[in-house]
Amino acid sequence: MNLEQLSRVAHQMVERGKGLLAADESTGTIKKRFDKIGVANTEENRRDYRELLFRCPEGMKHVSGVILYDETIRQKAKDGTPLVALIEKAGAVPGIKVDQGAKPLALSEGETVTEGLDGLRERLVEYYKLGARFAKWRATYDPTRTSYNCVNTNAQALARYAALCQENNIVPIVEPEVLMDYDNTIDTCAAVTEWVLKETFQQLYYANVKLEGIVLKPNMIVPGVKCAKQASVEEVADRTVEVLKRCVPSAVPGIAFLSGGQSDEDATAHLNAMNARHPNLPWALTFSYGRALQAAPQKAWSGKSENVGAAQKAFAHRARMNGLAATGKWKSADEKAAA
Repeated sequence: MNLEQLSRVAHQMVERGKGLLAADESTGTIKKRFDKIGVANTEENRRDYRELLFRCPEGMKHVSGVILYDETIRQKAKDGTPLVALIEKAGAVPGIKVDQGAKPLALSEGETVTEGLDGLRERLVEYYKLGARFAKWRATYDPTRTSYNCVNTNAQALARYAALCQENNIVPIVEPEVLMDYDNTIDTCAAVTEWVLKETFQQLYYANVKLEGIVLKPNMIVPGVKCAKQASVEEVADRTVEVLKRCVPSAVPGIAFLSGGQSDEDATAHLNAMNARHPNLPWALTFSYGRALQAAPQKAWSGKSENVGAAQKAFAHRARMNGLAATGKWKSADEKAAA
């Protein structure tokens, strides 16, 4: 393990004013996205769509790294250039999703554990050769029913994954996500997230994972979407930072939030408020967004080559908005000015 290299890449991933583009949708997940815009889910269409993102200089200048799917890290652009090379040319770090999804947790109704540890060491060796310098593993938790069995089992899996990554000089993104699909209050989200983060960092310690060489990708502290009482932007920002201060050691270079199903503008506003209201934190706060960066360009593109320019403009706008939010300089007027 080269800790100096791991730390350098981790800091590059959370560079001020930039964030991560999560383009690691599985073939099944991107089909759902394409169905909404009437595009056939073919390998060629998946390549063309991702290529238009990676060839968008105005968008990619706000992107520090790109999370890829197994298919994508092996693909080449129409002109034969590997997509990984396009990402590197844009100044971003290529990464790879390595988990194999959340599966039902045995004897624990309604809960899940993320699988994919079998054969991971060998896959990481191959992904490094393909250009990946960081990886991602996502664990999910239902805040209305989470048990110690679920929290502990996923924490151990995250720690084992992270250790294998560092062994192969790949920065692990540690992603424990408390889902926002339910009717729970913001207090419940805060309590469960704190529990999950504390258990996760305990297991990372036991597994000898070096915190200087990881990036944390947590949920924000938000009420469930079905909760009658929603929270202000300022409350989400303050509650999220409060939990992070209680749980995340200062050795961690940065925290790249998932959007978790928030609207594009909500995800941007919440990140901005954290950076604007809490400017002197021990770690960088940035974004690792999938849908919140891609929904607008997907709609603009709709599978038509004549729409590539419009799609790139939409992607560049969302990337710029989140780049501003990562420095606490975004304003809602910026959205209206570009409308």
